[in-house]
Amino acid sequence: MPETQPTEASDQDGAPETAAQRRARRAQFLRDLLEARELRDRVQPRRARAARMRQQMRMRTFRW
Repeated sequence: MPETQPTEASDQDGAPETAAQRRARRAQFLRDLLEARELRDRVQPRRARAARMRQQMRMRTFRW
């Protein structure tokens, strides 16, 4: 499991996190989210296929 605790640098002076720290944390979260979705798709192929079909239908019926 990834660390969910704040880094030591943000703990020391109670300083707000920098934009770079926030972006790094967000990037890690998005990587974990993608990994979880891929795992779910592998273990539930029928549900994943149905979700792909629904997404395709939404895209076909979307009006610009």
